[in-house]
Amino acid sequence: MELSIGVGAVGDADIEQTVQFVQFAESLGVQYVWSAEAWGADAVTSIAYLAGRTQKIRLGTGIMQISARAPAMTAMTALSLAKLSNDRFLLGLGVSGPQVVEGLHGVPYAAPLTRLRETVDIVRLAASGEKIRYAGKHHQLPLPQGEGKAIRLSHPPRNIPIFLATISPRSLAYTGAAADGWLGTSFSPNHAEAHLAHLRRGAEQAGRDLTDIALHVSCTIGIGDDVERMVDAKKAGVAFNMGAMGSANTNFYNEAFQRAGFVDDALAIQRLWLDGRREQAAARVPDEMVTEFGAIGTPAMVSERLKLYEATGINCLNLRLDLVEPKARYALLEQAVDLANGL
Repeated sequence: MELSIGVGAVGDADIEQTVQFVQFAESLGVQYVWSAEAWGADAVTSIAYLAGRTQKIRLGTGIMQISARAPAMTAMTALSLAKLSNDRFLLGLGVSGPQVVEGLHGVPYAAPLTRLRETVDIVRLAASGEKIRYAGKHHQLPLPQGEGKAIRLSHPPRNIPIFLATISPRSLAYTGAAADGWLGTSFSPNHAEAHLAHLRRGAEQAGRDLTDIALHVSCTIGIGDDVERMVDAKKAGVAFNMGAMGSANTNFYNEAFQRAGFVDDALAIQRLWLDGRREQAAARVPDEMVTEFGAIGTPAMVSERLKLYEATGINCLNLRLDLVEPKARYALLEQAVDLANGL
């Protein structure tokens, strides 16, 4: 079982502490670090800086929002990062959600999957070294009836692994058909088919196998004897995902928990959150919406959870270490690596 960590989330401002933690993770043998991008830090700057401060850990954008950049600029950035990092770079892409896309970037959220397909197509075309000619619904290059011409990027051809952060059934199927890897969230090994069935369907329709795709999923980890405290500490985050990670009409995180069987719970938590009753929303989260979507408990309990993730075919866990203070994350990560190595 491979492991990864994340950096660059909103509020994660001390870059030197971040670098030291990533270097520590690298020394433990953690294979990947993914940068975050929402409405604070961008996904590129931290990865570029870390490329110069690390030696072997692989560096990925987790994720670049496709609405924030023209596809050709995404390709140029990816190729530049690949060169800068000696080909340790992984391009993680995602569609974000309507509140960020329309509120922050001023781009219509309509047809996000089509936009994602076109972005992937253009990035791959640009990375191949060919002149960029593309006729899509949302992107046309060169722009018709203008003065532009088809341009070949000055980078030599390069293979850029593309990971997609997808969660809805149709986008999961596209990921299975087209991506090199999947960045999964709201995933539970207890309810794995809520995601994997759609990935598998897309892969098979494209003549691929699910094992052709690197499956990376986020996993909150907490190791200790006070299991109840750790579970309770995570409930506010679950409530946030159910109520705030999207609009009242479009919340892919909420829908993913519904597909896993938590329909009544997910909808009730969302209603409380949207009504401004956030403490009640957190209190409404059942323990199972925490314990079945991560690895929390005693060392023996966490080891069994890691085995369950591995048994579902997951290749890599993106460890969420937010149940402890930053200084305690070193010891927690070391424990997690030891448990993963012991599988």
